[in-house]
Amino acid sequence: MFAINTTSAHDRDFQLLVAELDAYQSVLYPAESNHCLDLTRVAEDALHCVIVTDVADQPVGCGALLVQAGGAVELKRIYVRSACRGKQLGELIVQQLEKIAVAQGCTLARLETGNQQAAAIRLYEKLGYRQCDAFPPYQPDPLSVFMMKPLEN
Repeated sequence: MFAINTTSAHDRDFQLLVAELDAYQSVLYPAESNHCLDLTRVAEDALHCVIVTDVADQPVGCGALLVQAGGAVELKRIYVRSACRGKQLGELIVQQLEKIAVAQGCTLARLETGNQQAAAIRLYEKLGYRQCDAFPPYQPDPLSVFMMKPLEN
């Protein structure tokens, strides 16, 4: 019913989904609390992107993984279109990104999400993520929730 595949940050459908996510978040948070990294400016060897498509090959979800120093990765741009929520696609995206991270030899996954995104926070907690302090390059932000999870082979 749904397929998940690796893609490039330059992929048109991936960029469309990221633009939808940015628009959604711009309503929830002020600009200074929107940590919208332009993934097209990240070195390709440090970035892994995935896209979820439906049976009609239409994009419905995305996510990215930013490889950081010390065996850590940051999950970025995890998004599922509202019409496809409740179908475990967020879980699929996170699990696929974690598999990629483990294959890269990474041992720690981290993420930043907004405090108004309760469903996302619940999903991450269900998948084993726990709240933590802000990590580089972030500063503490009362509108941000920082989470981490050890990764195992």
